[in-house]
Amino acid sequence: MKNIILLIFIVCIKSTYAQKVGLVFSGGGAKGLAHIGVLKALEENNIPIDYITGTSMGAVVGAMYAAGYSPEEIEYIALSDEFQNWVSGKYSSNYSFFYQKKPENPSFFTAKIQIDSGFNLKLRSNLINDIPLNFALIELLSQASANAKDNFDNLFIPYRCMVSDVLSQEMIALKKGNLAEAVRGSMTVPLVYRPIKIDGKYVFDGGLYNNFPVDVMKKDFNPDVIIGANVSSKNFTDYPKDNDDKLMNRLLVYLFLSKTDSSAIGKNGIYIEPEMANFSATNFKPVKAIIQAGYLQTLANMEEIKAKITQRTSSEELIAKRKAFTNKNPYLTFNQVNVYGVNSKKRSYIKNTFNYDNKQLSLLEIKEGYYKLLGDDNFETVYPSLKFKPETNNYEFDVQVQSETNFKVDLGGNISNRPISNIYLGLQYNYLNKRAYTFNSNFYSGRFYQSAQSAIRVDFPFKTPVFLETEFVYNNWDYFSSGELFAINNRPPAFIKQSDKRAGLKFGIPIRNNTMLTLQGAYFHNRDNYSPTDNFNVGDVLDQSTFDGFLSSIRYTKNKLNYKQYANTGSYLSYGLSYYAGTENYNPGNILRNTPEFSLITSSANNRQWFKFDVKAEKFYRISPHYHLAYVTDNVYSNRPTFTTFKSNLLSTAAFYPLQDSRSIFLDNLRADKYLSLGMKHIFLLKRNLDLRFEGYVFQPFNEVNLKGLQQTKFGTLFSDRHLIGASSVVYHSPVGPIALNLNYYQNQPRPFGILFHIGYLLYNKRAIE
Repeated sequence: MKNIILLIFIVCIKSTYAQKVGLVFSGGGAKGLAHIGVLKALEENNIPIDYITGTSMGAVVGAMYAAGYSPEEIEYIALSDEFQNWVSGKYSSNYSFFYQKKPENPSFFTAKIQIDSGFNLKLRSNLINDIPLNFALIELLSQASANAKDNFDNLFIPYRCMVSDVLSQEMIALKKGNLAEAVRGSMTVPLVYRPIKIDGKYVFDGGLYNNFPVDVMKKDFNPDVIIGANVSSKNFTDYPKDNDDKLMNRLLVYLFLSKTDSSAIGKNGIYIEPEMANFSATNFKPVKAIIQAGYLQTLANMEEIKAKITQRTSSEELIAKRKAFTNKNPYLTFNQVNVYGVNSKKRSYIKNTFNYDNKQLSLLEIKEGYYKLLGDDNFETVYPSLKFKPETNNYEFDVQVQSETNFKVDLGGNISNRPISNIYLGLQYNYLNKRAYTFNSNFYSGRFYQSAQSAIRVDFPFKTPVFLETEFVYNNWDYFSSGELFAINNRPPAFIKQSDKRAGLKFGIPIRNNTMLTLQGAYFHNRDNYSPTDNFNVGDVLDQSTFDGFLSSIRYTKNKLNYKQYANTGSYLSYGLSYYAGTENYNPGNILRNTPEFSLITSSANNRQWFKFDVKAEKFYRISPHYHLAYVTDNVYSNRPTFTTFKSNLLSTAAFYPLQDSRSIFLDNLRADKYLSLGMKHIFLLKRNLDLRFEGYVFQPFNEVNLKGLQQTKFGTLFSDRHLIGASSVVYHSPVGPIALNLNYYQNQPRPFGILFHIGYLLYNKRAIE
């Protein structure tokens, strides 16, 4: 009996004095991923963890572990492509292409002006877009926060998160509230991420005032042993060399992280400092290597850790405990969407975007609505958060919205070695009510090309959003002026001037994944002035052809290319059916006056109508990190009737534009009513934003359009003619658009080779019958 009492007494004493272990994670940007390796090594060796405190990236890793994620799960997430998108600010809305409210244009600078409060320019205050990160954090951490009733002591592992209030210049150790928001606040490096408001205070990165929160661990938890993992040393054994790129890349992080005091751990603590000399605080690419550095350093300290921590937790026990916690996580279902920051009419527009009509929504539906909202350029800031309501066992989705500035001015254009340079001005005004109204205009001015376009668009936030747009466009193309100034051989000029106008109505509807279906009806007027031969003398009167009529079309378009021009990843697909009906008028000039048959050429008017079906596709394949391969195809089938003369017929025929300068050169043999084409692109990614490109195309008309006699048209034998086009180029993707040097080749031209150098985008408004 005495032995049993003694045994019970010993067990009680051991239980009373069981060791408690606290784990402290420092901030350090990307280097904080090493904390995942620390967790892996500790769990593999059955070292118990009773409390966690963390700052910045240490707060992120610590929060995920405290929320019930295993080290392997955290590592899997960190190695994913989605993680790279979160930290770089990249995201893809399935509706971005649908909500692109102006045509692709050569703009490279946008000034945003808020007319309501005066003509004030607004500049973005953060370097990295936080949109994908914000939603990722609520996806990962909201359920655990709800499970713990927003009390961090009730998490799988009791936890503290460090943030900084820069106005009061104090450190705040968060121990309750929304876990996702706490972590988001702790990693808000000034100027990198925009600040968020917690408990009425704008908070920033916890590393500003406490980058290694050992003191918080001691004050709030007072464990027997503290393991401190520090990845943020700001001391150098060697002073950096002048113009050291690594130092410059880390500048912001070093400025805003407080110095870490390793001695704060105390004599009974274990200090772990992984080897981080080869890693940058701002480079999140080498995730696996950074995690491994933390893992290896912890293993190197394992003898000391086991000596000071005698308790062990088996993997079976830990798995059971983790499962018991996560099984209590409430499912992510929503019965309420709350919108803040805008008036009631704008709130109604946003709620309709979420398809919310007092029904229960899934996380997928909430996410779809969130990214649909982000695709709409009426909104500048969209910050999400969740609230769990125990009484309904559902969540409420809160979205803080800041309307986009309602007036934008775009500036752009291009500079070229050929006289095709131009300047671009774009104007856009947004008005948001229960519907979204967009008014935009653009203007091009240059020697070769002039254009004006205006459009009014109304977006309806139905369950499936739709838009209606009225548009007017005017284009003028002067091929007289597009000869090459510097080329291997100057091309002979084309004595052609074309102008066109279109006024129409367009209806659009999204079909997910940056895909759109549009229906269009429009009136158009085309006027072509041209020499019927390759000659022109002062005093000559050009021939003139006009075509007035109506078009209707239906088009499916999917655009996931990464650049407006010189794309190197993504895909594009467009196919459509168009119907044209109108009247062709022809008036001859006097250039053929000395030709005997000239008297036979007279003015005429003819009704014309036809259908056209076209398919264009482009898709890139990532063969290796530095080599991408793409195929391109452009195909047209049309039953267009023959126009009055050979030249008027050629000018109204569909054209193939394979290269960047193809629109600025009139190429007779790349025009046909029916043709197939296939091209390949080889892109070598030499450095960031620098590409070496090789492109080749085959143009195969069904029947080539040829001249017969003076001005008659004849067609070649089926598939008897084909033409090759090629280009090699070096392209740098700069903030003002591509800077490109191209050597271009067009087979069967009088001067097949040409050199094109340009800075900026070679983009134009669509022609009236395109």
